[in-house]
Amino acid sequence: METSLTIDELIEYTSRQLNHFFPDRNPVNLVHSKENIKLALDRLEHCYKKVSLKHYFNNSQAKFNHLYSDHYVMYLWYLSNTIWKETADKNICDKLYYLNKTLHALDCMYDTNLPDIFLIFHGAGTMLGKASYNDYFVVLQGCTVGMNRGHYPIMQKGVSLTAHSSLIGNCNVGNLVTIASNTSIIDKNINDNTVVFKNEDGRTEYKETANSYAQSFFNIPIV
Repeated sequence: METSLTIDELIEYTSRQLNHFFPDRNPVNLVHSKENIKLALDRLEHCYKKVSLKHYFNNSQAKFNHLYSDHYVMYLWYLSNTIWKETADKNICDKLYYLNKTLHALDCMYDTNLPDIFLIFHGAGTMLGKASYNDYFVVLQGCTVGMNRGHYPIMQKGVSLTAHSSLIGNCNVGNLVTIASNTSIIDKNINDNTVVFKNEDGRTEYKETANSYAQSFFNIPIV
């Protein structure tokens, strides 16, 4: 993968960010987590190779730029999740989670089971709870995935939440479902190949469609 920083530069850069924002008695030195950073970047590369956007994958090589915030928000989550799975180092993981929240206003814990392949675009104000996610998940700004009465949503492949939409509670969401902007779904099931939106009267409509919003961002058929 083509990266804007070498692995050693990225280790120093991320460590300095963590210690700048959280200057407590337990400073972080990610040099001891070098193998986990490599693993996180491998996971990022695996994801980006499926993306059709040229600043993610140019048909031959995945790209990671630490100064492109939509790249960096995903790197921080992959890193926190990788370190949690490999070492359960709560000091580092808590700080990586908080750093992502500080820099990008993304609220997604490191033990959330996001899929191997997903995209976050302009993710400010988005909260991703501990739902059941699946590959090719796409989410934009101001979205919420959350619990209601002890139940979280269950999603199939290619689900997308566009700006300021929400998916809450006991929802079984099929493949290639698009939830349109400013649309909230609570305790409802949604069939495959459906777009859900608010009509002019403010009522929620479900429309079968052959066009998936998520598919437009990936270079292989989702299902």
